[in-house]
Formats: sequence, C-alpha cells, structure tokens
Amino acid sequence: MDYLRIQGPTKLQGTVVISGAKNAALPLITLTLLAHNPLKITNMPEVVDIKTLLKLLQNLGASCSLENHVLSVDTSTVNHTMANYDIVKTMRASILVLGPLLARFGHCEVSLPGGCAIGQRPIDLHLKALEQMGAQITIHAGYVHAVAPEGLKGAHIIFDKITVTGTANIVMAAALAHGKTILTNCAREPEVVQLCEILRDSGIDISGIGTSELTIIGTGGKTIDMVDFEVIPDRIEAGTYLCAGAITHSSITLENVRADHLDAVTGKLEQMGCTFDITESTMTIHPAPQLKHVNIITQEYPAFPTDMQAQFLALATLSTGTSIIEERLFENRFMHVSELQRLGADIMLNGHTATVMGGTPLFGADVMATDLRASSALVLAAMAAEGTTNVHRIYHLDRGYENLEQKLQALGAKIERLKE
Repeated sequence: MDYLRIQGPTKLQGTVVISGAKNAALPLITLTLLAHNPLKITNMPEVVDIKTLLKLLQNLGASCSLENHVLSVDTSTVNHTMANYDIVKTMRASILVLGPLLARFGHCEVSLPGGCAIGQRPIDLHLKALEQMGAQITIHAGYVHAVAPEGLKGAHIIFDKITVTGTANIVMAAALAHGKTILTNCAREPEVVQLCEILRDSGIDISGIGTSELTIIGTGGKTIDMVDFEVIPDRIEAGTYLCAGAITHSSITLENVRADHLDAVTGKLEQMGCTFDITESTMTIHPAPQLKHVNIITQEYPAFPTDMQAQFLALATLSTGTSIIEERLFENRFMHVSELQRLGADIMLNGHTATVMGGTPLFGADVMATDLRASSALVLAAMAAEGTTNVHRIYHLDRGYENLEQKLQALGAKIERLKE
C-alpha cells in the first residue's frame, strides 16, 4: 500500500494545471448511455473513480478507451442492464447508471451503492422520483430491481431535499421519458448545470438550467445524437490548491480554472486575508500576511461546499483567533479532526461543529486518511508542519486527485510516494 512522506514546512511557487472535474465527469460518463453515437469527451480526469465507472460501462457492453485525458466511448453496444455489486460497492456514483439504463431499456438491476465513509447518502429520493415516473421498484438481495415496461412517463417531482446525484439521475431519466417532467428543488452545482447543458446542446428541450426548477421534454424512449464535449475544471481540486498557497504563505497560479465556480471558497479566503488576480481561465493567490480566523457553514451550491470543509479546517489551525466550522450535509465528515490533532492542531468537536483554536504550531507525525477530502487536508497540514509527516491510506486520495504529489513537487513541495 502506498503512502506519502512530506517534509515541512515548505514554500511553494509556480503554476499548476487543474484537471477536469471528477464530480462532473462521473454523471457525464453515465449520460453517454442515452446516446446512440460514439463520443469523444476531453479534459477527462484520469483518477481511480473514473476508471472504476468505465469498467462498469464496459461490463454493460460499452466500448471505452481513455488516453491523454480523452475518453472515446460508444454505448450503442450496451446489452446488459445489471450493475453488479463488485464494482458498485467501491463507488457510490455508480448509482448514476440507474436512471439512464431504466429510461433506455425499461428495466435494470443496480446494486445498492457503497463508497466513502463520510456519512449516509441514501438513494430513496432517486427511487421515489422514478416511481413517480411510473417505474416499479423492488429491493432484493442488495439490488434495486426497476422496471418500466412502457417507458418512463413525465411527472412533477419535488425533491424533499437537495440532492446532486438524485438531480442528475432523474434529469437523465426524464430526457428519454414520455412527455414533460418538472423537477423542483434541484441541485444547482456546476456539475449538474453542465449535464443539462450537454442535453440541451444535443437537442433535448430543457429549460431552467442553473435554477432550482428544471423542465424537460423527453424523447419518448428514443436515444440521443449526443455532441462531443469537454469536462469543466475541477473546482474542488482548484480550491485545494488555493488552500495550499494559503497554508504555505505562497503565491501560486492555477491554470484551467473557472473562478466563477469558486466564489464561496475565494470569499472565505479573502476573509482570511488572501488576495487574488483572476483572468478568464487563471487564478493567482497571494497569501495573507497573517491568516485571520473564519466562520464556515457547509451548504449546497452556491454556498460553501462540504468538499472544501476539511481543507479549510486545516487552514484554520494556522490562523489567528478561533474559527467555527459547521458541517450541515454529512454526519461523519469530521473524521480528519483526530488526525489533525496528531499533528498538534487544537480542535474541539461538538456534534456537527468544529471549533479551531488557531496559532498552535504543527509538527510532523504519522496520520491516516479517512476519506477523499480528508486526505488532502492532511497533505496541506503536513506542508505547514515542522518535520516529517507520513500520510497513510492514500488510496482515498487517488480516487479524486490526479497526480497530486507530482503537481505539488513541481510547485516545490518536498513530497514523495512510498510503499508501506
């Protein structure tokens, strides 16, 4: 098993190119199940989660090849509708095949999902919406069995709570349904917006893109002549590198980035004293002379993203004063706190709220990654800590960050990947 050894404290400088967004690419890959033509998707991140989902598509009968961040995919040959447990157990996003498979074939069996340990993310909202569209759903032996022999039918669906994967799943199902579907209380994340934009550009009548209410006129079961497209830049990877600049008191430049997707993140960094130079596709962060404390509440987009909470918690350990970070989306998303405490961080945890007493020096230690974003928080803290930190169980990191240690090495970090 691999681990990262990091020598700190370190200073960074230079430019880092941001990869395509994993959280956009995953639903976009399942979107290709609605297409009857071969597709090329560019700016595809080459991370473990992407490769896992491509393996699932191949098991369904699709042909896929990923080379130099270009995915060539043809799902016209799909002839299986069972997404089996062996793959789905490793990644919760596999549930995104449910809507497209059911809409296209009228039946499918999809294993109940697994994934990371940050908390419960039940799929009941997906299933309830599909039932409203006429699907008959049963759960047996760990699988969702869904049938809609006459196809899915348009409906007015009100999500009880905002769900990113639920919105994406039902948007894809509605694209091939019979009649009009109205979705209310939708997620507005850039990743959902891109999915909708590609459907619109491929001829689907869809309105309300970027708002909480979408209206979709389905094709009545006919597959789509889909356009080639490019995956949007990864706003979470970008935010992580901005935090890397802030925590090491370094000016670094990000290329291939959408600053408009990062307003909540840059707003908090500005409150902490950082400044930015921004162009259409680049961002340069200038560090604060002294990081100020910050208060954060994680909420759905466009508010502060839960996927940046761990990185800011690490950053807050070096600030002046006391920072309050409240996690409102996932109940187990503070597992990195105990690992940061091993580095010397002064953090008090009370339910869904972390109180960070800033200004305590960090010292290198052995720490263990517990989920994807927690992994990056430990790397950030290690670059600011005095001495050597070994970050174990970095397979979590590899799920969503492409070439992290190489990118940080190029910026001047003393980081290397070693075998246990």
